[in-house]
Amino acid sequence: MKYNLESDHPVTNESAKAATGKTLDQWFAELDGWDGLKKGRRAVNNHLYEQKLDPWWCTTIAIEYEKHHDARKKDGLFEGYFICSTKTISAPVEEVFAAWSDKDMLSRWFGELTRADVKDGGTYKNKDGDQGTFLRVRENKDIRLTFENPAFSAPSQVDVQFQDKGKGKTGVLVNHTRIQARDEADGLRVAWAESLDRLKALCEG
Repeated sequence: MKYNLESDHPVTNESAKAATGKTLDQWFAELDGWDGLKKGRRAVNNHLYEQKLDPWWCTTIAIEYEKHHDARKKDGLFEGYFICSTKTISAPVEEVFAAWSDKDMLSRWFGELTRADVKDGGTYKNKDGDQGTFLRVRENKDIRLTFENPAFSAPSQVDVQFQDKGKGKTGVLVNHTRIQARDEADGLRVAWAESLDRLKALCEG
């Protein structure tokens, strides 16, 4: 995939103040007084949402708050950001899954010159620098894979689900998790949307 790693808004005190009425530091202090780190991300995000903040800023403040406190997981990385991308494709599940599991078809929508062994423990790599390992492959159901690229600060994980929506249509759901930076998450959101558009055109063409 091709990436433009640029966040939708600068993650700065000034930008937060303009958008939310408070700087990041002020939000962090408020969340500390609310015992936010102990209550957890979901509670923090709900707390911010109740104050009618834009969802982008709810997520950003909640995750940057964890990073502010260096709250890392056992692997040394932050829980980080996540993005979700969906697409309904007018093609049977078997055809859509095939576009994810055949290296020649992957090269046409996912990444140039993709080499892939789509099975549990198999690996993939392409000219765009994407590479990783297939952790789980269940035919016509779901795929789980690791994702790495030199443009990104750390490995992350992708889960793909295929849903038969009837009448020859397939729903594709991509969840990309453990993304370490806001600009990486926003860049991946755009990249996945563009890739799924190419996948739809390929399967429907």
